[in-house]
Amino acid sequence: MPKFNDLIPEAWKESEIWTDSLWIIPERDNSGKHSGFYHGNFVPQVPRQLILKYTKKNDVVFDPFMGSGTTAYEAETLGRNFIGVDIQKELVDYVRQNVEPSNNFTELMSGDSTKAATFKKIKSTLDVHKIKNVQFAILHPPYTDIIKFSNLKDDLSNAVSLKDFLAKFTKVLKNTIDLLEDDRYLAIVIGDKYTAGEWIPLGFYCMNEAQELGLKLKSVIIKNMAGNRAKQNKEAIWRYRALMSDYYIFKHEYILIFKK
Repeated sequence: MPKFNDLIPEAWKESEIWTDSLWIIPERDNSGKHSGFYHGNFVPQVPRQLILKYTKKNDVVFDPFMGSGTTAYEAETLGRNFIGVDIQKELVDYVRQNVEPSNNFTELMSGDSTKAATFKKIKSTLDVHKIKNVQFAILHPPYTDIIKFSNLKDDLSNAVSLKDFLAKFTKVLKNTIDLLEDDRYLAIVIGDKYTAGEWIPLGFYCMNEAQELGLKLKSVIIKNMAGNRAKQNKEAIWRYRALMSDYYIFKHEYILIFKK
């Protein structure tokens, strides 16, 4: 059995864990507590696969950009403990209303994941549960300013420049790495952006920041972007624009897997 998941070697043929680096997901799972109301949340299949692959039951999953709770609900369903942080208090309150008491804990807090004070509170929460570290972290940050999630100055979607965004994202990474158990894993779910006639390889920039902090890159997964709201029912228009221009249509995101 791997040290980082519950896979039984004799039952590997029955495992639902995906093993390829190309993930084609035709539509999001809207079952259970999942809802697509929050613009910018990711499909539940992504955290589900990552949690199954990189954690055991009762491990602690950490999400410093919790949003509408996609990862929280998957952790709850799969019997993992969960700690989530979001800068928007109303989102934290929304997720708190949806999680249910169980044998595992779900700790939610409103805060800025770039701040050391926020992580001091997280460590205090872990102390209450007599746990020192988290076993897995999923980071799904804003893709700079593509979507404005709030009017809060410290919201990463309000970063004034790419340099500012990367500086703030790196602070979140540093804080998360400090919280992560040695030899365990961290995933960054990120896409690129296109602005002023130029492709901005946001995913590669974030990958580089993680490597500069000493994380070991283990996999680069390419996920399709089926059902992107900005392109829904506009496929012909986007194809025409691409044919008349010198760029290709965005159809993918990255899931970057690192080991501490």
